[in-house]
Amino acid sequence: MDSTPVRIVRDTVTRSEIRALAAAQFGDMVKAVVDVKRRVMAIGGDLHADEESLLLDDGSQQIDLWGINLYPDAAAEDWIVYDSMINVRPSLGNRSRDVQDKTVRQSIRQIVESLVGQ
Repeated sequence: MDSTPVRIVRDTVTRSEIRALAAAQFGDMVKAVVDVKRRVMAIGGDLHADEESLLLDDGSQQIDLWGINLYPDAAAEDWIVYDSMINVRPSLGNRSRDVQDKTVRQSIRQIVESLVGQ
């Protein structure tokens, strides 16, 4: 895998940019971390922890960060996968890598859809 700089998406990124990033990294997907409070996401890391670290350095709070995978060529309902080790938070009732809270999942989807253009 190529080492791609991790960056914070504050405005928008195109689906084509995500597709190119996926091709350079994992083939069909990009790891991302979404800050549900600040409504930004970081992309481009080899690990969700890379993106998490960048967001924490930028002022995010751990409790607001959730890891996802984006599959730019998947159907709209399937292109966001809520799976990351950073999501394991027993103290918050999230005992798996999956984001279990439906409200948090909905918030993540709304943020991603607002940040990713066609």
